[in-house]
Amino acid sequence: MANFSDIFGNEQIIAHLQDAFHMDKVHHAYILNGPKHSGKMLIAEAFAKMLQCEHKEKAPCGICHSCKQADSNNQPDIIFVQHEKPNVIRVDDIRDQINADIAIKPYSSPYKIYIVDEAEKMNVQAQNALLKTIEEPPAYGIIILLTTNADSFLQTILSRCIRLDLKPVPDEKLKNYLMTECKVVDYQADVCVAFSQGVVGRAKMLATSAHFNEIKAAALQLLKRIKDIDLSEMIGAVKQINEYKLEINDYFDIMMIWYRDVLLYKATADVNRLIFKDEIYEIKKQANVSSYEGLETMLEALDKAKLRLNANVNFDLVIELLLLTLKEN
Repeated sequence: MANFSDIFGNEQIIAHLQDAFHMDKVHHAYILNGPKHSGKMLIAEAFAKMLQCEHKEKAPCGICHSCKQADSNNQPDIIFVQHEKPNVIRVDDIRDQINADIAIKPYSSPYKIYIVDEAEKMNVQAQNALLKTIEEPPAYGIIILLTTNADSFLQTILSRCIRLDLKPVPDEKLKNYLMTECKVVDYQADVCVAFSQGVVGRAKMLATSAHFNEIKAAALQLLKRIKDIDLSEMIGAVKQINEYKLEINDYFDIMMIWYRDVLLYKATADVNRLIFKDEIYEIKKQANVSSYEGLETMLEALDKAKLRLNANVNFDLVIELLLLTLKEN
């Protein structure tokens, strides 16, 4: 399990949790809210490990019996709530794994801690079941909800939890981290920072991906000949990203950054502010034939495509609508 020293960024949240523990003001329910790969699970693990550590310091010692159990994923009083269905956490998941279990006192620790990942997947019935426990928890019970969308929770849940929103790491700070920790060169760090939007885990994943440059090159090549390709080629190109264990949104983000570069160059003619500086010839060419309105329309179309796929709209239909818009503009 993670330690606070493993976490880059969100120092204020870490300090808040450490101070709450040090002042004996630990709350019974927390919401860690932030994008995927932003470090929610790392923070939850380090916090849980600190709470159970036998040495009672502001960071887990790593050497006591509890810390060693946690590091081997065998700490009996740190419970990770599971759910069988991929897209929903059902009422039975909450009743069986939290409500029924929390009545039993901790096995060997001062607290019994429940970590619920992807908590936004709780349906209304599951949230109402959890509410009963949050309203009257035992003194030793702590529930940590990890979510990408805290606003999806019932107001009654939100009002009874401490909500901590993870913040994006500033670009320059994240760039220096990637160059130091991941040993990537200046230009590659810039690209990863642009894609990650301040999310450390995503930036690291891209920086260490053996295939990211291949995906980027393929996406840019497709954009350069967008007027000539047909729907089947577009669908095949986008689906190919699954083979590299990256997300389809990464492919769309490459396209969005390309069109933003074109829009920025059209407005400023400043090469130094571009992400894809090495594509300046193609960017200039695209800027000359594109209108401001057309570029804005293409960026909006890419954003809509991401939202539609996240909402489980038919994949082929999403790509067809996107391709038509890119061709027309």
